[in-house]
Amino acid sequence: MYYAHFGLKEPPFKITPNTDFFFSGANRGAVLDALVYAIANGEGIIKVVGEVGSGKTMLCRMLQSILPEKIESIYLANPSVAPEDVLHAIAFELQLKLPKNADRLKVMQQLQAHLLDRHAEGRQVVIFVEEAQGMPLATLEEVRLLSNLETKQDKLLQIVLFGQPELDDNLSKAHIRQLRERITHSFHLEPLGTKEIGEYLSLRLRAAGYHGPHLFSEEAIKKLSSAAKGLARRVNILADKSLLAAFADNVYQVTPKHVKAAIQDSEFGRHTNRYQQHYVWAIILLVFLIGSLGYAWWQTSSKVKPIASLGAVENKLAKTSVVKKADIAAEPQAVKMINPPVTQDANLKSNNTGAASELVSPIVPTPSSNIATNVTPPMAKAAEVPEKPIIETKKSLVEKRLEVTRNWLFSGQPSTITIQIKSLPTKVKLDGELERVSQQIDIDNIYLYQKQQNGHIYNVILYGQFSQRSEALAALNNLPASIKNNRPYLRTLAGINRDVE
Repeated sequence: MYYAHFGLKEPPFKITPNTDFFFSGANRGAVLDALVYAIANGEGIIKVVGEVGSGKTMLCRMLQSILPEKIESIYLANPSVAPEDVLHAIAFELQLKLPKNADRLKVMQQLQAHLLDRHAEGRQVVIFVEEAQGMPLATLEEVRLLSNLETKQDKLLQIVLFGQPELDDNLSKAHIRQLRERITHSFHLEPLGTKEIGEYLSLRLRAAGYHGPHLFSEEAIKKLSSAAKGLARRVNILADKSLLAAFADNVYQVTPKHVKAAIQDSEFGRHTNRYQQHYVWAIILLVFLIGSLGYAWWQTSSKVKPIASLGAVENKLAKTSVVKKADIAAEPQAVKMINPPVTQDANLKSNNTGAASELVSPIVPTPSSNIATNVTPPMAKAAEVPEKPIIETKKSLVEKRLEVTRNWLFSGQPSTITIQIKSLPTKVKLDGELERVSQQIDIDNIYLYQKQQNGHIYNVILYGQFSQRSEALAALNNLPASIKNNRPYLRTLAGINRDVE
């Protein structure tokens, strides 16, 4: 619904795992690299633990997509498998042809023969077990027995367990210690921090085709982060609803108001609000109790220490009124000290265009027509200083860079590389943005052009022209940090000319 409004090609925050949107921050990239290394070395059982919605399935899908071709992977999505059925489930995933009514021993023989064939071909087999915390302990033990299949040098089967923190509780039990001892690598997916959530939002938006400035304000990211508790699935749900709320407001940036609406519309948000309501009522009750105790103490203390007499109060009020009257009486004198009378100097009267008349006349009113007439010209000159030349300078700067860019795109080599810094909707004032950018990088290396996307027109700011990709990357790395925050990336003149067409 809101995709065209924000210039998106596809939904950026679907909760279905899509490896094109993989986020390597918050130790995800490091865990992925370590998993590839551990599987390639073929030692023991591997465990990956993370909270609900932390991105375990995305990590598993990403791992399957980048493993070398020599590694064959199978995926057990249903953990509720009985011990006597787990071997059949694995054989089914490996597409083994089993005789009808094959017993456990027959399936194990077929499975071992298949793994030996793969080993002879220089290939490995790895099993990914999802939601392993829900797998019966007896089934986990059956899976552990599969890790005993090996040659003299290598394991025939690798096992990777993906599960929630309850998996650690299951593995801590004494009768499952043999499986626990076989785990050679253990990884934990950390929750996303506020800064990482901002990067996560930006990555997914740009992967979905967005090229403009940050859609989520800093305050909106903080509010979203607080509600999401660092869980990627919650971030996706809240971000999607927040964009929908911003679209309904017909604005191009998500604010805390839109995030609040998304939280209220989410199931976990309602639970949070319920908890906050209970917390507020607890505070109200506590304040009431403290107030009651304070009132009781005041009544007790008032019996010991009587209130001051009415006469004393009247005397105090009388003194206060005397002080105020004295202050009021002194006001005229204060006014006289602030605005002293003007000395009727003959030189001041005659020199009506001098600096003295300019200084005295604004603060000392006088009925003299000469002084009033003489003061008017300097005041008029000060008021005549216009801001129009500054605005015209900004506009002429924009027009000049647009003209330079048109000539450059027409005559430049299609393979020339540049850096796209920003893409702004036409509603954003380009002159002010261009002035801010030109204060950080050379204006002569800034280029501008307009493109149309999904029925909307955008102003695109580019920087530099390079014949080699290495030069462009070096320039990109040397850009100021404030410009890097906009996630600049490399473009070619050929691609830009397609935008212009």
